[in-house]
Amino acid sequence: MTDKIFDYQHMNLVPKMCIVDSRSECDTSVNFGLNKFRIPVVPANMECVINEDTCIKLAKAGYFYIHHRFNTDTVAFVRKMRMLELPVSISIGVNADAYEILKQLNIHNLSPDYITIDIAHGHSIKMKNMITWIRTNMSKDIYIIAGNVSTPEGVKDLEIWGANGIKVGIGPGSACTTFNATGFGSRGMQAYAIHESVNAKTKEETDIIADGGVKDPGDIVKSIVLGAKMVMVGGMFSALKDSPGEMVVGTDGVFYKEFWGSASAHQSGKKNRIEGTKKLMPMGHKTVLEECEYLHECIQSAISYGGGKDIDCLKVVEYKIRHV
Repeated sequence: MTDKIFDYQHMNLVPKMCIVDSRSECDTSVNFGLNKFRIPVVPANMECVINEDTCIKLAKAGYFYIHHRFNTDTVAFVRKMRMLELPVSISIGVNADAYEILKQLNIHNLSPDYITIDIAHGHSIKMKNMITWIRTNMSKDIYIIAGNVSTPEGVKDLEIWGANGIKVGIGPGSACTTFNATGFGSRGMQAYAIHESVNAKTKEETDIIADGGVKDPGDIVKSIVLGAKMVMVGGMFSALKDSPGEMVVGTDGVFYKEFWGSASAHQSGKKNRIEGTKKLMPMGHKTVLEECEYLHECIQSAISYGGGKDIDCLKVVEYKIRHV
């Protein structure tokens, strides 16, 4: 089995004959749930990556978003997005406070379009109970994203329990210390975990969301080639001009923004069972929407190399694995 394991840096995509006159012709849009979005990319639902203002900017521009679940009034957020007639995408956990939020949404007749059940170890009984509760008590049209998992067994169970989209990736993110602390996870083999997860699902309509370990736009493309429908990115969106992390000046005089994991002490306020860290990311020169446009152009170029006119061509692109 070990000779089959690979990650993004081990993959080379094989070009096909270009059939477009200009890369600008290539369509990067993706159908996800009941909506279509401009690119198959979503900023990570982390407090240092996204906030309410960013959600609104992204939604108005036609990009998918997932609001984080930390220190936010979820009911007020859903009401505001409904008033703006924008897609509503929220995050919750699996403990008592999450059930109370969902009950309040029901009381106020507020139904999100997307609910992401976001916990570190998504292959769990608490996850099963939460999915079951939503499917039993809320609109059947809600698109449930559940995670995170990194095994075929996890994918199959979440699918059986009722998830529409499954976030794959345990510990591959740069601000996550799960792998260092426990030895478990998909760090160093995130691409292989996506490959395994896509092959494990039993329903064609189940979507795999690659989450973590993406360092370059090409890694997004590789995730799509491997079969992911959407790719979650944290670090790329963490130090932009309008990203929410606090800006600080380093000892070297360079501007940075803070970036922290959702299981870090900084986020949780806890001193035990910490599986994340806070770090400084060099300040970028683009806004969130400018970064999205840059990724849009990168994916357009990838489609031209993939021999097609839209993102579907990437599903049949071949790749070679370099074992080192």
